[in-house]
Amino acid sequence: MNSRGFAIFALFMVQLLYGLNYTIAKKVINENYIKPFGFVLLRVAAAALLFWIASLFLPKQKIEKKDFFKLFIAALFGVVINMLFFFKGIEYTSPIHASAIMTIVPIIILLLSAYLLKEKITKFKIIGVALGLIGALVLTIYGKSARVGDNVPLGNLFIFLNAISYSIYVILIKKLTTKYHPFTFIKWLFLFGFIILIPFGYNELEMVEWQTFTPYITFSVLFVIIGATFGTYLLNPLALNKLKASTVGIFIYLQPVIAGLFALAMGVDFIDSIKIGAMLIIFLGVYLVTVKPKKAN
Repeated sequence: MNSRGFAIFALFMVQLLYGLNYTIAKKVINENYIKPFGFVLLRVAAAALLFWIASLFLPKQKIEKKDFFKLFIAALFGVVINMLFFFKGIEYTSPIHASAIMTIVPIIILLLSAYLLKEKITKFKIIGVALGLIGALVLTIYGKSARVGDNVPLGNLFIFLNAISYSIYVILIKKLTTKYHPFTFIKWLFLFGFIILIPFGYNELEMVEWQTFTPYITFSVLFVIIGATFGTYLLNPLALNKLKASTVGIFIYLQPVIAGLFALAMGVDFIDSIKIGAMLIIFLGVYLVTVKPKKAN
């Protein structure tokens, strides 16, 4: 397999792992094996350990002192805030809702880039932003979940806040990715994230009754840590090094497809006209935001 082929495979695997994660994480949380904040602390602590072990076998690179504060702030948005909101959101909303809302990340990044980095916004991009937000609002206000105990509007709001936090992280980390090898800053990112998360998740993690875990729940927890955290952060940089940002952006469309099919197969979600309509509006909005304008002859 050539390097581009491997990059596309890596990118597909990232979307597959994220897509499956919505249903797998929700099952662990909703069946009260681990509460959301405790799960986040466990996820980040274990992933941080894996990243630091992996870094022992990779070329060493020193981080400049001035960049440690940037890494700390990036960890706050990219690990702490977004993961806390994601797991709390997954507790209350459905996998299809959550994965559809996450596709508006490119729209949020565009708005932040325009405001913080002074990047130009075209007419098509403005229409795309409006459509994406309308789709997300329709999904939040009118969408329903298959689970009786869910609170869809609240869960969708948390997922939306998670998407905003993740988008801020992408903007913050932009310069660091060109300066350092991904593993150089990811291990620090997760270490800082772990330290910040301790007061949020310690009590919930302490309450976990490990002896009650079934083989499936054990597998699910390991999947979230190794697959949806360590694996995705390992494969993403490999894809980004070989592919254009626009190509990477298009692959986010796969997440709700994978998440939806898996959720339907597992019987934890259902599809209806509201979800399909809202998702199509969001997809159209994201397409208009990510499409490059044709150059005049």
